[in-house]
Amino acid sequence: MWLTMGYLARTVLILLLTALSSPSLLAEGLSAGADPRINRPYQDPDFHLWQDIFESPGREVYDRREEILRALKLQKGMSVADIGAGTGLFTWLFSTEVGEQGQVFAVDISSEFIRNILQIARQSNLNNVKGIVNSQTSLALPPDTIDVVFVCDTYHHFEEPHMMLKLFHQSLKPGGRLVIIDYRKKPGFSSNWVMDHVRLDRKGVIAEIEQSGFRLSGEESFLRANYFLTFTKD
Repeated sequence: MWLTMGYLARTVLILLLTALSSPSLLAEGLSAGADPRINRPYQDPDFHLWQDIFESPGREVYDRREEILRALKLQKGMSVADIGAGTGLFTWLFSTEVGEQGQVFAVDISSEFIRNILQIARQSNLNNVKGIVNSQTSLALPPDTIDVVFVCDTYHHFEEPHMMLKLFHQSLKPGGRLVIIDYRKKPGFSSNWVMDHVRLDRKGVIAEIEQSGFRLSGEESFLRANYFLTFTKD
């Protein structure tokens, strides 16, 4: 079982908030984005509370963060966009990996998350971390400069997925990579929460992204609760 009881206990709040704010999502389909109510819990978040949720044992992407980092094969001097950076779980890993000559853009719809990430970056002398508060239709990343756009457990929150994919495509260098890690949505395998909370299954996500100028170029198999897809900008 990939979710420990400790992690489940710490995530009771997020489950309750999501259940209250999004009793049912939009019908699954390539053109439908997430119901805006799914993002209400992030409008005025308690950073430290969410840090305990996002960065706790039992959450698969936390437990296997080092394996995820190795699979990305980042190099010194790269520019990485951490989309849905949250409390900075992967931001700090990326910052160290790309070094002083690289850049990490921590991107989130929550200004509180970004404020805290930048504060921690300053305190830690991580001068290669920049923060961006985005909306569902804007990203503010410089065009043709990003090597890797990383989206972990965030894709299903996009209210305007086709617009976000267009913006990712614009920001990536030619041949740049879009990495998607998200929950597996599979009847009989996934929890009721995932089945209600997550908009598309793996095949639906691939189809949607390939419609936006990307091609599937790789997939990692070491995660269980999540899939790990790599797309390349055409």
